[in-house]
Amino acid sequence: MTATSTSADGGLSAGSRHLRRNVGFWGLMFVSLGSIIGSGWLLGALTAATVAGPASLLSWILAAAMLLVLALVHAELGGAYPMAGGTARFPFFSFGPLAGFASGWFGWVQAVTIAPIEVEATLSYVSHLGWVKDNIDILHTDGTLTGTGIVIASVFMLLFTLINAVGVKLLSDSNAVMVVWKALVPLLTVVVLLTVSFHSGNFTAGGFAPFGAHGVFAALPAGVVFATMGFEQAIQMAGEARNPQRDLSRAVVVAMIVGVVIYLLLEVAFVGALDPHNLVHGWANPIGKGNFGPYVTLASSAGIVWLAVVLYIDAVVSPAGTGLLYLATSSRLSYAMGSERTLPRLLSRVSLRGVPLPSIIVSFVVGEIVFLPFPSWQSLVGLITSATVLMYAFGPVSLHALRLQDPDRARPYRLPAWKVLSPVAFVCANLIIYWSGFEAAWKLGASLLIGLALFFGTRFLGVPAHERPDLHWKASAWMWPWLGGLVLVGYLGRYGGDETIPEWWDLAVVTLFSLAVYYGAVRAQMPREYVNKVLAADEEVVLTSNG
Repeated sequence: MTATSTSADGGLSAGSRHLRRNVGFWGLMFVSLGSIIGSGWLLGALTAATVAGPASLLSWILAAAMLLVLALVHAELGGAYPMAGGTARFPFFSFGPLAGFASGWFGWVQAVTIAPIEVEATLSYVSHLGWVKDNIDILHTDGTLTGTGIVIASVFMLLFTLINAVGVKLLSDSNAVMVVWKALVPLLTVVVLLTVSFHSGNFTAGGFAPFGAHGVFAALPAGVVFATMGFEQAIQMAGEARNPQRDLSRAVVVAMIVGVVIYLLLEVAFVGALDPHNLVHGWANPIGKGNFGPYVTLASSAGIVWLAVVLYIDAVVSPAGTGLLYLATSSRLSYAMGSERTLPRLLSRVSLRGVPLPSIIVSFVVGEIVFLPFPSWQSLVGLITSATVLMYAFGPVSLHALRLQDPDRARPYRLPAWKVLSPVAFVCANLIIYWSGFEAAWKLGASLLIGLALFFGTRFLGVPAHERPDLHWKASAWMWPWLGGLVLVGYLGRYGGDETIPEWWDLAVVTLFSLAVYYGAVRAQMPREYVNKVLAADEEVVLTSNG
């Protein structure tokens, strides 16, 4: 096994073993769509409705618009710089090793956590089935896994690991089959519920927006953004794409549009299918009694037994498919950080089958740790959402900087009106983080401290002094007031904070703060000479359409 060595500036040196480019457009599109449609579709509509009522439709539309802008930003970056773990690489090129590591760390935290959480979501559904409930004790009363549950969950994780280790072609092919199923079942659910049980009066029960604008915004981190995120998966696997310049941007955009349409239709079908009697006293418990998931409860109440059976099956397939993909994503991110030598170089080793095997094994081990008595799926949604959007937020500032630093780069997809949409995308990301609440913000700040300890430990213990790249503190100086400011605004805000900042003024504060950080970051970008040097040294940057 040959180590993937890096230059002093973090580029991959010649002679290293490559990831294999076996994935085409459909594989890339299915990777992103398969991540967008996971356990979130099974629970997202119910969670959004309890927080926002019928106005949850606005929550989905708002989340779709905000994430679509961020997706378009990453579509340009991914097409221009197609490489494994791209979300960690773009800020590395623009703002140096510290920014690249911070982005990669947030992305890795959410990705490595989602795989085991999706497995837990699967087991939580399976545990309520008749024979399983009577014979196998999977969950404690608080929702955490029993010893037996951990063993079963470990089997799922081991299966994900083996599929990833065999090679990206098997991963892509197996995912494509899953995604077809995962897309058809929600659409089938929509058609059946709209046909059999639809009450238009539900959309005005208690008023269209019983919780006002606050409810619309609060629904975003409560499950709406979590459900619709995942477009970046194709970006992370760009180093294994056959023709990334041609396929990557199209795959991201198509997956995002298809996913958003499915989720909007699901929310309409869910609200319309509710029993009006359950809404007489408000939206706190819109599906009445039922422990098997909202759509299963609605199908059972309407007497559609066959649909309930299909939904039970999908409760296993959808989360399991997403968990499979996120284990792949977390391994590509740690591979990228190992390539930059911001984490141990061992993580950048590639097996004979062309996959980052040590990184895959690390993702498996961390996933096993997450199975221990940690918080439930629901309580981690806000934290994962914030970590993901923090990773996304590095994209717009990186795009602006790279447009100036690397103006001659071939860009198969170019973000229209990028000088407007790029800062808008950064503002959108920061608003979602703010709506996720103060608790998620400070916990992510604490997780970054752990990551920085690993970063500097790797730097001083694993890299000889003469090979350590310059950290370029000045180029990444904007990150610290940005991250600290998000925690402070969250503390003073109306979403888990002390509500010092009045309603609507809080959104203005976040917007102005975001724009100040954005343009400060662009001014701090690395010089063009550094960017050219790093890009030239990095063998994973594809300079022609044939790779």
